[in-house]
Amino acid sequence: MNLKIAVLSGDGIGPEVILQAKKALNAIAIIYDHEFVFEDAFIGAIAIEKTGNPLPEQTLNLCLNTDAVLFGTIGDAIYDNNSNSKLNPIYGLLKLRQALGLYANIRPIKPYKDLLDLSPIKRKIIEDTDFVIFREISGGSYFCEKKINDQGTVASDLCEYTEEEIIRIAHLAFRAAQKRRNKLTLVDKASILETSRLWRKTVTQIAKEYPEVTLEFLLVDNAAMQIIINPKQFDVILTENLFGDILSDEASVITGALGLLPSASLGNSSVLFEPIHGSFPEARRKNIANPIASVLASAMLLEHFGLHQESQKVYEAVHKAIELNVVTADLNPYSKFGTNEVGDFISNYILSKDDLYFKSDNVYIGQSTIV
Repeated sequence: MNLKIAVLSGDGIGPEVILQAKKALNAIAIIYDHEFVFEDAFIGAIAIEKTGNPLPEQTLNLCLNTDAVLFGTIGDAIYDNNSNSKLNPIYGLLKLRQALGLYANIRPIKPYKDLLDLSPIKRKIIEDTDFVIFREISGGSYFCEKKINDQGTVASDLCEYTEEEIIRIAHLAFRAAQKRRNKLTLVDKASILETSRLWRKTVTQIAKEYPEVTLEFLLVDNAAMQIIINPKQFDVILTENLFGDILSDEASVITGALGLLPSASLGNSSVLFEPIHGSFPEARRKNIANPIASVLASAMLLEHFGLHQESQKVYEAVHKAIELNVVTADLNPYSKFGTNEVGDFISNYILSKDDLYFKSDNVYIGQSTIV
């Protein structure tokens, strides 16, 4: 298969972790005779620095004319209190999502058995947890009308959804549930919010098309509690933009580290894959950032294009790295491995797991790493 992939490494640790994802994809291309062509572009704070725009036209045009986007991280502390939203790195990502028509963010939550003790939640609670969050990302309060009075003392953010916006992501979530354990939980605040009542009414109608899928409802405050006290009850969670943003980050504590979680954002014709963690500028260029989430994002990319055997090979390599403790210090404070070493191990495992030799203080490989 030939794929053209736009690479938006972004800010902070983005370039370092995305490099490791590219190594994995290049190894897959060699072993399975694919051709992946990568083209880099700026977004976020680095784009503001280079062009004065968090999403330059050149970057957008590239993303519109590629098969997929591999995204890193955005953000820089110097922009945190910038009142001009158009000169804020996050505006670049929001604008990109809109321009590409991305409307569904998919975040799998499945802890690794070898890392269960990293989570602040008890092992017996999180063991065997396996669910996925479908978060709507094109509507709601993030994108609707925002107002503040002249005195800066009264502000509002409109939250608005249409039936069409709800229908398209609901079908994706129900189809995912069909391939999993046939259970879907809609998280809303229908006790108070009209938008949530529209979500509940619309999803209830769509559920009739999927009679084998059990549909349940949870108010968002209860859902936030249930994710912590009984996460094994969930299969597919469907929710709106703001709730999904909060709940997916909350759910990340189940795995014990943000550096383990990838995500995919889907539209009608565009797809974007990324780690869910932030830019972590303090770790930039120190070779300490965890690259696993970015590598797993590349596995989701492969899976999206029907390359299931290839995707499983990446997952296998990541599992082996965790099993052998070839991880960064966020997963093991005594680790001597850095971002690049973890990426090298994963890519070389893909290239030839039988030609890879491991010692506790280093990784010895029988092949050159492909970058």
